[in-house]
This record gives sequence, structure tokens and C-alpha cells, in this order.
Amino acid sequence: MSSFQAPRPGILPAQSIETLIATGAITSDTEFDHDQVQPASLDLRLSDQAWRVRASFLPGKRKVEARIADVEMHAIEITPAGVVLEKGCVYIVRLQERLKLPKGLIARANPKSSTGRVDVFVRLLTDQGARFDDVAEGYDGPLYMEVAPQTFSILVRPGTRLNQLRLKAGDPPKLETRSVGVDLQGGDIVGFRGRRHAGVVDLDHIDGHDPRDFWEPLTLRRGELLLDPGEFYILASSDDVEIPVDQAAEMTPIDPSVGEFRVHYAGFFDPGFGTDEAHGAGSKGVLEVRTHDTPFLLEHGQIVARLVYEPLTERPSRLYGESGSHYQNQGLKLSKHFRVW
Repeated sequence: MSSFQAPRPGILPAQSIETLIATGAITSDTEFDHDQVQPASLDLRLSDQAWRVRASFLPGKRKVEARIADVEMHAIEITPAGVVLEKGCVYIVRLQERLKLPKGLIARANPKSSTGRVDVFVRLLTDQGARFDDVAEGYDGPLYMEVAPQTFSILVRPGTRLNQLRLKAGDPPKLETRSVGVDLQGGDIVGFRGRRHAGVVDLDHIDGHDPRDFWEPLTLRRGELLLDPGEFYILASSDDVEIPVDQAAEMTPIDPSVGEFRVHYAGFFDPGFGTDEAHGAGSKGVLEVRTHDTPFLLEHGQIVARLVYEPLTERPSRLYGESGSHYQNQGLKLSKHFRVW
């Protein structure tokens, strides 16, 4: 197996991902979409093959489909007309993309921003994988995704994109870690709480849903918010977020020492997010928040997450939002599936 030569350790930019596609290190059941390669990541697409399972799992030393046989409830064909994945259920879906990573490359997956904002929990699986979302150096095989809708049932089709893949050369250094606080004084509406008995969210229907049917707005109240266990919230960061054009960032899981809740399911920020150069100055980070076992009182400015910055191997051929984006220049914003409140 050949080795991938990068100018320096780091996350691969769009042009390097395109080279991997051209050389067969990344292949697909169907032709790649023209917009599938992002500035520093590759969107992954659902195939037509899925399974409803009774439990999540890691394959360990086995292949994913061999492990599915132990927990399968029934197989599902995802048709072009769409299939509903019910909230509270767990599914495994084979993805259209397949990897044959050269030596020197590893990969890591994360939900797309729009996926996290509708409270769909997704994790990547690989054959003989020991960890969710991580792809080992030299991996040669198919990709699968665990899908677990939490608040809303979702409608998906072959080609629906729920997660994205970053590829890394070498061991990129952590350049900087920044704390992220929560904004509870930014306007009359400081957040949204998902409605428990809403309808189905069609994940391929942009601006196609009335937010009032799915979300309860949260109004300003003394600069604090009481999080109820089991509820899902959309909030915004208190400070602007800016990702330099030669770097990318990931929102790290919450540290239990600052609160027993989860923030930001979709952890990737692409190069150029929030920058003047990409016409995104003033962009906030949107936070998907769910508390665990006990009610938790958040205060304005309280630190709820951390951003970890890593270098790219080289400047990407395009920046986040240069040709349009749903989330560049965002403040407090629901996913792209909902019309403006």
C-alpha cells in the first residue's frame, strides 16, 4: 500500500481529498456529488441498505454486518421516496463511500451541523473498529453509520448526508484551545427547546418546515436557563467563533467538571468559518445541549464547551461559505430544514 505524502502533519484540505478520490483511496457506489467535498472534510451519504437493531455495538474483531446479525430486528430498504427512521430507535445504515486509506492517513467522522441541530445522534462504524467515529491507518473496507433520532423522527433517502469525514496526515499538533460560553442575553429569544410530539423532519427538504410545529422559543429571564433532563435545546455561543483559513477546529465533548450535560453533537468547524475573508465575521457557534440525569441551571457566559484548533496540511482551495452557506454569519439559528422564526 502506498504512503500519502503531505507537506506537514495536519488535516487534509479539499484538494487533497479530491486527489484521494481520483486515485481510488475513496470510492463510492455512485458518482460523487459536485458539492460533496467540503473545505476540509467529505460528506458521507446513506446507501439503500439499513437495519433496525435492538442495541448499539462496536464490532471489535468482527465485521459490522456479522455483528448486526446478533442484534438485528429487521432489514430496511431505503427508497428514493424516503423511509422514516423513528425517534427512540437505533439503526445501522451502510454508507455509499468506501475507504482504502494509504499509510500515513487516519480519519475521523462527526455529525454534520444540520444533523446535530435536529437531535439525531450518529456515529461511524468500520469493520474491526474499536472506537466509534475513528478510522484506523490503512483501513480498507466499507463504512457504516449508527443513526439514533432522539427528539424528532426523520425522513431519509439514498444520498442523504448525516455525517462528514476528516482525513489526517501524521499527528497534527493541537494549536490552541478556546473556551466557549453560552449566550443567554442576546435577544428576546435566547434559545429553542424541541417539542416532544412533533412531526417528521424531512432531512432533504430545506426551509420546508414551520419551526413553530417543532420548537418552543425560550425567552430572556434573568440571564439564566434551567435545563430539564431529557429535553433538547438549541443555544448560541456568547462570543463569535473564527477559524483561520489554514486551520480547522473541533468542539470537544463536555468536561463533567463543568456540568453533566452534552454540548454540540456536530463538532467540526471548517477553515474560514467566521472570518472576514470568507464574509463570515460575527458568526456564533450554535450549541446543541442536552442535560443528563439532573436539572441544571445555566448562567449567561458560563463555559459549556471547548474548541480545539488543528492545522491543515496546506491552505484549502476553497473556504467555508465562500459560495454560500446556511450557517456562515449565523447567530442563534435552527437547522436549514426550518424556515426563519
